[in-house]
Amino acid sequence: LANHLANDKGRARAPDMILLGASTGGIAAIEAVLITFPVDCPPTLVVQHIRDGFVPGLVRRLNDICRPQVVAASDGERLQSGFVYFAADANKHLTVTGKASPRCALVDAPPRNGHRPSVVLLFESAQPWASDVTAALRTGMGNDGALGLNALRAGGAHTIAQDRDSCIVWGMPRAAVELGAATEVLPLDRIGPALLLRRGKQKALAERVMAK
Repeated sequence: LANHLANDKGRARAPDMILLGASTGGIAAIEAVLITFPVDCPPTLVVQHIRDGFVPGLVRRLNDICRPQVVAASDGERLQSGFVYFAADANKHLTVTGKASPRCALVDAPPRNGHRPSVVLLFESAQPWASDVTAALRTGMGNDGALGLNALRAGGAHTIAQDRDSCIVWGMPRAAVELGAATEVLPLDRIGPALLLRRGKQKALAERVMAK
């Protein structure tokens, strides 16, 4: 079994889905992460707390400088490799739905943790795929996303919180760290590469073995 775990760890591969959440200072953090992604990156969903009306310009700019296609998420849109889907509707939450073929779902629901769209709802909606997900919570005020990141980690996701030194505001990542929701705490310049490796399932298996 020990050999199996070691070999499995050596075969870490790209996740099936990447989830990102951020708030204050997050625009620069998102850019720093997405410019590291290859053209065929796993489907990536992003919730960035931002003033209403600013997301379309952000999406256009990121699409110009990043290798994947960066788009505003549309309700019912099937997730595809090489695409980054942004929550762009201030009146809807971005979530994931479907089974064999995951899709974006824009949900009309009250704000969570004072935000709409909210990071926690995105993370919670991806729990059925947790073992095939990597997720990161980056710079921002408050605690939006921490509970969702914790639920993903419990399901086998590889979860990342941005470290204090590289955050503009160490609020949301701090809440995740204090909750035990982060598999890793990393500086911003290491988050992009770490997101591209699916390691949560192997780590969860190793932890269960060690606990016996």
